[in-house]
Amino acid sequence: MSVSAGSTPAVAPAGTDTSGTEPGTGPAPRGRHLGLALVVIAAAQLMVVLDATITNIALPAVQSDLGVSDANLAWIVNAYALAFGGLLLLGGKAGDLFGRRRIFQAGIAVFTLASLFGGLAPNEGLLIAARILQGVGAALAAPNALALITTTFPGGRPRNTAMGVYAAMGGVGATVGLLLGGVLTDLLDWRWVFFVNIPIGLAVLAGTRTLVEAERHPGRLDVPGAVTGTGGLIALVYGITRGGEHGWTGALTLASFAVAAVLLAVFLLLQGRTASPMLPLRLLKDRSRAGSYATMLFIGAGMFATFYFLTLYAQLILDYSPIRTGFAFLPFSFGMAAAAGASSKLVTHVAPRLIAGPGLLVAAGGMCWFATLTPDSSYAGRIMPAMFVTALGLGASFVPMTLGAVSGVSHEDTGIASALLNTAQQIGGALGLAVLSTVSTSAADDRLPGAAGALYRGLATHDAGLVSAAAAALTHGYTTAFAAAAALFLAGLVVTALAITAGRQHRGEGAAPVHMG
Repeated sequence: MSVSAGSTPAVAPAGTDTSGTEPGTGPAPRGRHLGLALVVIAAAQLMVVLDATITNIALPAVQSDLGVSDANLAWIVNAYALAFGGLLLLGGKAGDLFGRRRIFQAGIAVFTLASLFGGLAPNEGLLIAARILQGVGAALAAPNALALITTTFPGGRPRNTAMGVYAAMGGVGATVGLLLGGVLTDLLDWRWVFFVNIPIGLAVLAGTRTLVEAERHPGRLDVPGAVTGTGGLIALVYGITRGGEHGWTGALTLASFAVAAVLLAVFLLLQGRTASPMLPLRLLKDRSRAGSYATMLFIGAGMFATFYFLTLYAQLILDYSPIRTGFAFLPFSFGMAAAAGASSKLVTHVAPRLIAGPGLLVAAGGMCWFATLTPDSSYAGRIMPAMFVTALGLGASFVPMTLGAVSGVSHEDTGIASALLNTAQQIGGALGLAVLSTVSTSAADDRLPGAAGALYRGLATHDAGLVSAAAAALTHGYTTAFAAAAALFLAGLVVTALAITAGRQHRGEGAAPVHMG
């Protein structure tokens, strides 16, 4: 069963140089319009990434206002991750077939509407449903926003610069989410963490006319592949999420992994036999590209954990308010932006692995620095410099790793290649957070069983001794997780060194950037 899409693309006249520029259905924007196009794409990235962190800050207020149970509170976050991670491949392939700008617009519209529903939600069920819908919109918008850079920006410096700005927005968005979530929750109401997306989404939709649409490529939507691939990814993300919360040997967790294994195995079998696969297996046959996907899995695992455990450490151990926690993360934005900008210029002179490899080493060093934190560590003397160093390393890694992943990809596969890279990061983030949460909890409980609960009891009863013991145990858990995250970055470094052989990015080559969040 399949659904037809696309029209025959125009054939370039003999002798025409099309390297680095995908055929489009409109004139390429120049000058000021290129700047506006970058603002539109970067704003979309900001909105999607911001939403992954802004909601975390508001969870206590949401629970109090709507009476959300402890068991369902996590699903306000997990529902978004489940839909987003599970549908990314489908969103990327839909853009390749039906038009990237069209699917991008649909995704932004769905995301904006879902944000309105989330802000108006009268109960936990409708709020979780709105979060699922937000994830659907993000999965449609994110991979096509990335692919649209290849059709809108000329190959070489303009495209590499756009990639650097876009990559930096990932770190900025995550930090702005923490800061804005604290401000809106403290000064207004938790519902504004959803309402804030509405003006951004409407502005992005209004500016999409500056984006150059690619020719739709002939082919059919691989419905069996879409069903098995999407179902397998959703089962995998669910199993990972549940395993991190309820243990890895539970019946439902194991059943989820079993379903994921079966569906993904059938998916790969189908992809090798259909004429228009959702995931062309040729994308995985290139050693450098496969290595880039694997490395991005490790980067996502370590980076997601960094934000999570630092937020807990700041609020539970250092007693930072939500607003102060958001401001505390600003050095991460500065480091990410500086390194991404520099690496976007270096990629035309240096092979991607020679930028990403040292970047991962620096990021691992930053995580080792975090692993030395104590309950009374100084922000200026230890937390801020460690955060800046980690951000420099990650910012230096993202742009060259993206080039290594999509270098040499044919135009008709740009959307799905970008989606595959995003999927690797999202799955890695979910897996890393789940596993490192288990590691952190186990390490803390070795020092003091039920350390988190003990901290709250100590605060409620003003038992200074219990608070001190619980804080020490929790900090030990967090630092153990930071050390494990450093190991993940080093694993990514090993993969980069052994598998990625792509050369430097020539000025005429095209590439699509990675989504960070």
